[in-house]
Amino acid sequence: MSPRRQVDSADRDFFTANVDGPPKPPFRWGLPLTTALSVLVVAAALAASIFMAVGHESYRRTQLRDAAALDYVRAFMTSYTSLDPFHANDYADRVLAQGTGDFAKSFKEKMNEIVVQVARAEPTTGTVLEAGVQRWNDNGGADVLVATKISTTGPDGKSTIESGNRWVVTTIEEGQQWKISQLIQVI
Repeated sequence: MSPRRQVDSADRDFFTANVDGPPKPPFRWGLPLTTALSVLVVAAALAASIFMAVGHESYRRTQLRDAAALDYVRAFMTSYTSLDPFHANDYADRVLAQGTGDFAKSFKEKMNEIVVQVARAEPTTGTVLEAGVQRWNDNGGADVLVATKISTTGPDGKSTIESGNRWVVTTIEEGQQWKISQLIQVI
């Protein structure tokens, strides 16, 4: 008899079909674990990049706003400290047009006195040496520290007299235009 036919009863159960179905393969943890870790890494990278992008945009907006306020204050203080006695009324009108709030109210009240003082003064050239934002106020305005230098030709016409001043200028954006709301000379 051939060896295939010599199967005893114990071995027959080995060759018969299982009534419970085929045996289940063992569960493999590699693919689900790799997928879960990959999803976590991608989510963390996405969250980190969003966080950095938002921080960068906030910083950029702050820098642009600081630059806009500083540019305006520099231009205003150069104009404010440059006196031309032959155009005193134009000077007063120009300064008043750039003012708002307490500064505009105070300047308007003293406008006649200011025009007389400018008309009696020697011509001066004002320059801004340095300016920096001290802080931003709750109302959207900025307090800017400004150092200026004023140059005047002496009475002999040859010598130059220079003096320096420090100012705290509060500027606020009204609509699309910056205006001066307070101007304090620091001693």
